[in-house]
Amino acid sequence: MSNLNLSKNRSPLFDASLVKPAIIDAFCKLTPRTQWRSPVMFVVYVGSIITSLLYVQALFGKGEADAGFILAISIWLWFTVLFANFAEAIAEGRSKAQAASLKGLKQTVMAKKLAIPKHGTTWLPASVQDLRKGDVFLVEANDVIAIDGEVIEGVATVDESAITGESAPVIRESGGDFSSVTGGTRVLSDWLVVRVTSNPGEAFIDRMIAMVEGAQRQKTPNEVALTILLIALTIIFLVVTVTLLPFSLFSVGAATALGMSSAPVSITVLIALLVCLIPTTIGGLLSAIGVAGMSRMMQANVIATSGRAVEAAGDVDVLLLDKTGTITLGNRQASEFFPAPGVTAVQLADVAQLASLADETPEGRSIVVLAKQRFNIREREMATLQAHFVPFTAQTRMSGVDIGDGTEQALRMVRVVRKGAADAVRKFQETAGRAFPAEVMKTVDDISRRGSTPLVVVDDGKVMGTIELKDIVKVFQCDPIGELQTEVKPLGLAPVQNCAGSRQ
Repeated sequence: MSNLNLSKNRSPLFDASLVKPAIIDAFCKLTPRTQWRSPVMFVVYVGSIITSLLYVQALFGKGEADAGFILAISIWLWFTVLFANFAEAIAEGRSKAQAASLKGLKQTVMAKKLAIPKHGTTWLPASVQDLRKGDVFLVEANDVIAIDGEVIEGVATVDESAITGESAPVIRESGGDFSSVTGGTRVLSDWLVVRVTSNPGEAFIDRMIAMVEGAQRQKTPNEVALTILLIALTIIFLVVTVTLLPFSLFSVGAATALGMSSAPVSITVLIALLVCLIPTTIGGLLSAIGVAGMSRMMQANVIATSGRAVEAAGDVDVLLLDKTGTITLGNRQASEFFPAPGVTAVQLADVAQLASLADETPEGRSIVVLAKQRFNIREREMATLQAHFVPFTAQTRMSGVDIGDGTEQALRMVRVVRKGAADAVRKFQETAGRAFPAEVMKTVDDISRRGSTPLVVVDDGKVMGTIELKDIVKVFQCDPIGELQTEVKPLGLAPVQNCAGSRQ
C-alpha cells in the first residue's frame, strides 16, 4: 500500500457524473466474455437469453406458458444481470474519478533546462514532455520540480507535503541518501541542479495513477475460495433443477394414464426457481465489493495495489499513525513561547514576531498570529521599518531581520534579529564569541523529546528564548476503511474526538 496526502473529496454514492456512465457500462458488459468472469451471473445471463427466446415463441401462440408471465420473468432476470453490471461499473467509476483527482497533482510546469550541468550557466525553458532521462534542469526558490530526478549540485529545502504528507520541509542535497526529488514538489529556498531519472509517464505520480486506473486486479485467496464455493452451490442447484423436469413429465404421464389432466412444469418456472436457489446476490456483487474496497481506501489517501491489502486493512485492530499529514493538518504551527532567563514571554513574542514579518511559510505566519493572540502584539508595517529582511536558506537554516537606525540613507545596521534551528543559532552565537544559555538548550531538548520542533530567537546577540512548533492533530480521525474508530492522543495535546463523536 502507498500513502498520498490527497484532499478527501467524497462524492455522493449515486453522483450523476458517475451514474450515467455506469448505466452505459452496465449494457456494454452484456457480452459472454465479460459475464463468464462470474460463473453464477453467467447462469443468470444464459437463463435471461432462454426466457427471452421463449417469450418470442409465445408471441406466435406456441409458448409453453402465458406470454405475460414469461415476459415478467425475463424482465426480472435481465434486471438482475444489469444490476450486477451496474454495481461493478459504479465502483469502477469511483476509482476512475479518484484517479482523475490524482492527476491534479501533476502540474504543468516549465523546467529550466541546462545545456551545461552547472549552476550559473544559461538555461532554456522546456516542457515536462520534452524532458528525458539524463537531462539536467535548474529549480530555484518557489519553483515546482517538473519531474522525478536526482540532485547533482546544490542544497535546498523542499516541501513534499503534497506527495508524502510530511508537514516539515526536507533538505535535499547532492550525494548521500537525500538526493532524490519527486515531481510536483516545491523548492522553498535556495536552488538545485537536478538530473532527470525517469521519462514522462514513468514518474512516481504516473505509477500511482496507473495503480488506481488499473481495472484488472488479482483475486485474493478469500475471493478464490468463495468463488469455488459459489460455483459448487450453483452446480448442485442446477442439477436439482434440471432433474425436476423429467420427474414432472413422469408425473404428468402417470396422471394422464389415470384419466387426470395435468401439465408439466414449464422451463420458465424452472429457470426462475434456479435463479432463486443459487447465490445470485453474492455472485453479482463479489467483484463490485472488491473494487469498492480499494475505492474506499483511496478516500482515506491510501492506494491499495491488491485486494490482499484491502483484506489486511480489514483485519486491523490497532492502527499506529505517524505525525504527518495522515492525522494532522499538514503544517506545523507555533504553540508556545519559552523565554530565556531574564526575558519575559512578551519580549520573546515581540522579537519573534518581528523576525517573522517577512516569513511567508506557514510556520512564520503562525508565529505572527500566536504573538497577536497571546499578547495582542500588532504586526508592524514592514515599509515603515528601516530594515533588511534575511530569508531562510538551507545553508544557514536561519531567517530574520537587520534593523537600521534610520539616520543614514545607506542603513547602518545596529540590531540583528535571527530565528532558526537550535544548532544553527548556537553556532551563530559561538562564532561571534557569545555564550548560548544552558537553560535554553535544556528547553530545546525538552521540546524535541515531545516530538515538536524548537526554534531559537536571538535579538542583537542575546538569546531571547525558544518557540515550540507543533503538528496540529485533526479533530476527527477514522481508520483507512472506516470500520475501526481510532483514538489518537498525542503527548501534550487535548483528547481527540473520534469518528463516532465520543470523547475519552
